[in-house]
Amino acid sequence: MRRVLFFCEAVTLAHVARPVTLAAALDSSCYEVVIACPDRSRAFAGMGPWPIKSLDSISSERFLAALASGRPVYDLETLRRYVARDIELIDEVGPDVVIGDFRLSLSVSARVAGVPYITMTNAYWSPYYPRIDYPLPVLPMTKLLPLPAAQRLFRWAAPYAMQGHCRPMNRLRREHGLPSLGSDLRRVYTDADHTLYLDFPSLFAAVDPPKNHHFLGPVLWSPPTPEPPWWTNLPQDLPLVYVTMGSSGQAGILKSVLSALAELPVVVMLSTAGAAIPSALPTNAYAAEYLPGIDAAARSNLVVCNGGSPTSQQALAAGVPVLGIASNMDQFMNMEAVTGAGAGLLLRADRLDIHAIRTACRRLLTEPSFRDTAQSLSASTDPAAIQARFNRIVANASSGR
Repeated sequence: MRRVLFFCEAVTLAHVARPVTLAAALDSSCYEVVIACPDRSRAFAGMGPWPIKSLDSISSERFLAALASGRPVYDLETLRRYVARDIELIDEVGPDVVIGDFRLSLSVSARVAGVPYITMTNAYWSPYYPRIDYPLPVLPMTKLLPLPAAQRLFRWAAPYAMQGHCRPMNRLRREHGLPSLGSDLRRVYTDADHTLYLDFPSLFAAVDPPKNHHFLGPVLWSPPTPEPPWWTNLPQDLPLVYVTMGSSGQAGILKSVLSALAELPVVVMLSTAGAAIPSALPTNAYAAEYLPGIDAAARSNLVVCNGGSPTSQQALAAGVPVLGIASNMDQFMNMEAVTGAGAGLLLRADRLDIHAIRTACRRLLTEPSFRDTAQSLSASTDPAAIQARFNRIVANASSGR
């Protein structure tokens, strides 16, 4: 039996949920699973029959603050500490293969330890995805400057900023005798022996990857939470809108979203992703800290989220269009693909107003092309095929192929 060690870099809930979901997809007669995650994430990571190892990880607050300011997420000292802990765990567990989700230090520690390494990511970070410019995320300057001016400044500064983001990893690699990954952040995010893209392949048809990069397909997960008391008593005569800004969304956006939807003939299901439920809800809104997201998306006519891949994939897998209200780079890059396919609309979190939200929601609810495209994407995904593909990739990686 082969041993697989998963590393969950729990800066957002998705980076715990995806490894846990894939761990459960492995054939238990062939693989022994061990999961490493921060203690704060044990409630989510410990849902399967596997041991949990404690892992050092920066906080979600530090991660989100770095994204909001445009600073590098990891400094050299943090990466050095990560590598030391990674190697301790690899020595202790003795895995045949390690699998990481945004645990960038494994690019070094797995190679130092001589263990095959699989990383999971999204195709919009692929170095093989043709891209002229990065989209402009929400930054301090975008709240002060007109967007055209901010875009010009960002386009000029982006190459230098990317060098700054890559520098700590390249210094770390040099300390361990590994070659530089250059100044393309996409290489830092995807460097591994095998790289998995957890996306609908048709959204990224332009990606032309090498043989060790694999389109796995969307990996869906919902928190194991009980249905709230109102779940089975929602009005049946109006469209349902599922709203969640996720663990990396800006909670302040919720007020605008709820106000916009209060004036539409819809019923709102709100998940606060663990945050406090607003004290004053519109009469058409029903809220809980957590909802079974896969089920909530499936019974909805529209999903409103932060534009990130986890919730938008829940929606599209159910054939439901998406309104993404994006802040960080990941969210904009994901929604570029969704809107390009015609399965949703994108709004900027720093240019938000109630009228724009209401107009976008009305379009997504009434123009059939959005739902038609989402349903086409839904029909293209096969959970059983995704599971089989993952088992095959892990088998090849753990045997050195």
